[in-house]
Amino acid sequence: VPAIVPASVLGRAAKGKSRSGVPAPSDRVTVGLIGTGRQGSGNNLQGADLKALGTRILGLLDVPEAQVVAACDVDSWRLNRAKTIVEARYAQNTAAGRYRGCATHADFREVLARRDIDAVMISTPDFWHVPMGILAAKAGKPFSCEKPLSMSVHQGRRLVEAVKKYGVVNRTDSEFRSLRPQNQAVELVRNGRIGQLRRVDVTFPSDPAPVPPQADMPVPKELAYDLWLGPSAWVPYTEMRVHTPFDLTKRPHWMRVDTYAQGMIANWGAHYFDVAQWANNAEYGGPVEVQGRGEFPKSLWNTMVNFEVTYRYANGVELTCRQTPTSTPNIRYVGSEGWVNVEGYPGVITASNPALLDSKPGAGELDLSKTLWDKTDFIEAVRTNRPTLEPIEVGHRTISISQIGLIACQVSPGEKLTWDPARELFVGNNAANALLAAPLARTEWAGV
Repeated sequence: VPAIVPASVLGRAAKGKSRSGVPAPSDRVTVGLIGTGRQGSGNNLQGADLKALGTRILGLLDVPEAQVVAACDVDSWRLNRAKTIVEARYAQNTAAGRYRGCATHADFREVLARRDIDAVMISTPDFWHVPMGILAAKAGKPFSCEKPLSMSVHQGRRLVEAVKKYGVVNRTDSEFRSLRPQNQAVELVRNGRIGQLRRVDVTFPSDPAPVPPQADMPVPKELAYDLWLGPSAWVPYTEMRVHTPFDLTKRPHWMRVDTYAQGMIANWGAHYFDVAQWANNAEYGGPVEVQGRGEFPKSLWNTMVNFEVTYRYANGVELTCRQTPTSTPNIRYVGSEGWVNVEGYPGVITASNPALLDSKPGAGELDLSKTLWDKTDFIEAVRTNRPTLEPIEVGHRTISISQIGLIACQVSPGEKLTWDPARELFVGNNAANALLAAPLARTEWAGV
């Protein structure tokens, strides 16, 4: 098997900056995959077939210009499974049908320290995203990071500052901008096909019932639990806090514990608020008012459920998101002359006038029909040192909407709060502003 040479040796500096401007024909971006759970080993590594759209989400293994050379996880079963997947795929491209070239690591800092790795894909639980992203930037590694990007507005801003300071290529990892029904809807709105945008209505899928407090359990042999907890406070292990052992088919349990994630307003909001702001031409800004109500279960799974939050932008556009016990994913853009709707995932697009769906962009109008898949976009950006379609600043602005909505429901249910998107502060509400920061609990991560 030929040795894999990092792209930094073949014509680019370690930060992805071009020396010659033309990469060598054999040039590949060497990638370290950090996090090999359901999302990491699934969409991010292997991709997925979207039969409803007759297309495929491209994973890293589908991108010829990328070479996955290392995988990292604190769960050794998941880690070894990812290694097997990588080596089996690359073996198909060798004459002998064999390949051994995917290293394994339990500690992500070992991956960042490797000089033969050009870029990293961060696919870990949400509370790890900012520490890992900042350290990746410090190490000069271009990175793509799963959404939701952060656990607080202040955290997200620090991540944005890190990528600017160290000048690394960066991307918020989300396939929504590449799904044709989603970007076609944005295209129609931005090109004025429904008149002036007035309102965006979003519904999120329902959540499973919260689980009651759980008994402490022995830590599974395959899990480095203390390293999994990382920057969060130490608590005894119980399965319903982490993930189901030896199973990548189920959503992880940590997604419903507010220490590690912020529930569906963040998980689905990271998708829908992104395209909503994109359609409203506000992806680098945010709303000026927010109000909402939600329920906070008194259980181990305690993220907000059954919520309704409304935002208003300076241009008058109103964005409302709802979740109920029976709701399904949907986004509807309502304008002065009609509407366009995308129902479900990956999405079925309809419009008030079906002829709108046959509309083609004219000269000077936005055309998103050839949008790259997220992994291809990231790898091409690393190769050419160009901005990605969804940089960290955009991902931060997206998840900030989730976070200020959550704060409104926590601090002043039903009351209207004023938000300053330029300063990223609530106006005249100290209680709400106090929740904009989520400090890291363990001192060894305090400087990150």
